[in-house]
Parts: sequence; structure tokens; C-alpha cells
Amino acid sequence: MDYYSILGIDRAASEDDIRKAYKKKSMQHHPDRGGNEEEFKRVNEAYQTLRDPTKKQQYDNPGPDFSFNSRDFQNGRNPFAGTPFENIFGQNPAGQHGRTPRNRDITVQATLDLEEVIKGKSLIIQYTLSNRNLETVTVEVPPGAREGDTIKYQGLGDNGDMRFPRGDLNVRLHIKKHKKWVRDGDNLVTKIGINVFDFLTGGAIIVKTLEGKGLELKIPKGTQPGQTFNIPGYGIPNLRTGRRGNVYVTVNADIPIINDEELLQKIAQIKKEL
Repeated sequence: MDYYSILGIDRAASEDDIRKAYKKKSMQHHPDRGGNEEEFKRVNEAYQTLRDPTKKQQYDNPGPDFSFNSRDFQNGRNPFAGTPFENIFGQNPAGQHGRTPRNRDITVQATLDLEEVIKGKSLIIQYTLSNRNLETVTVEVPPGAREGDTIKYQGLGDNGDMRFPRGDLNVRLHIKKHKKWVRDGDNLVTKIGINVFDFLTGGAIIVKTLEGKGLELKIPKGTQPGQTFNIPGYGIPNLRTGRRGNVYVTVNADIPIINDEELLQKIAQIKKEL
């Protein structure tokens, strides 16, 4: 497997070139964005090798190939006896092809605001391995990420037992609740109180989106409290298509407290006429 070809770079690529190529390829092949899962795994495998100077040197300058005869397994012999791989495969029963042992996976949580879900975010995550070494990884959260989504990074888990490959790193996403907005799939839902007279005469209000943009929403005369209006294209981007959902605004009545007796009499007169 040619890791350089997978990332679309040459062997003289710098660390920055490798990182940029990985970011581009991982977004292109991410399964949640409609990409190929197997290709996504190959991209991650290539990056985890080429980003690590030691692994990259070993990949660029491979050592001897430990070949073996598959019949040795069937006959109960350990074909890796006397090699550095003896302890890994030595305990496998004859005739069984078990999964290669590896170190444990590590799961960490990354927290985002609802506003950050719209554009995506680059996070710096730090976690501690069992040998107490501190590990740092940059996590690219795509736009439209959901509560509980998990981003897997192969080969960045624990490395406590140096005989075995590292486990994986699982970054589980937590989206903080917003004071005014609620997420419903790719849509955003909110409630706004407006002057009771706007229901009678009609009017217009400004709806401030999560991005801070002011949208004008016209309230037709005769609108009933509790009615919901739809503003398309200002919701959450879909993970696969990138197309944004809608904003749904439910309008409720704000009842003013009126102490002016003359004004109250006028309102009473209007009520009688209606």
C-alpha cells in the first residue's frame, strides 16, 4: 500500500503538506459525507504513519520481510518463533486465525457550542496514555456534527504494551444546549414573543440567527398566538449533502401592562366594536 499515493503527495512532502493533504482527503472520503468507508480508513492509516517521524522512517526504509508458510499454523507450529512477533502469535491455537492483539482504545469527549456546529470546528484534544505520557491531537469536526457522533482516529489509542500496535482514539461529541434555539435534525426551532397588537394589525420582527444575522419575518394581520413560521436555508448543514435545514419560529403574545385608564377605555371601546 503506497501511503504517499493515497494522500496524493510525493515523498519529499513536508509535515505541513502531509497534514493539509490528510485534511482534504479525510473530508472527501468521510462516510458521513457520502464517502467510501474503506478509502477513509486507508487515508487515516496513511496519515497516522506519515505524521509520525519514527513510523515514517520505518515505512520509507522497510526492514526484512518475515515470510512464513500458512501450513505451519495448521500443523500447530509457530512460524514466528525466534522473531520479535513470537509472543503476539505464539498463543493462537492451531487452525484459528484470530484478530491481531492491540492496545486498548481510548475515548474522550469534545464539547461544542451549537453555533460551532454550523461551520465546523478544529479542536485541540489532549489525553493521557497509560504510561502517563500526554498526547495531543487536532480534531476536525465537520459542519453538521450531531450529539453523540464519534470520530475515530486509528492508531492514536493507548500504547502501554509496546509488543502490540496502538489502539484507536474515539472522540465523542457533545453539543451544549442553547438558551434560545433547539436542534431538530437539520432544523433549528425557537420561540419569540411579539406585541399582541402585531397579531391584530400585522407587522414585522427581526429574528437573530445563531450566526448573528438578522432576518426579517413578516407577521400577517390576524395571526394567532402559537403559529409557526418557516425560514428555509438557515438551519444546520446536513453532514452528507451540506444543504442547510430550516429555521422554525413560533410566535407567542407579549401582553403589555397598561395603567393608563384613558387608554384602557379606548381599548375597551375597540373590543366592543369588534
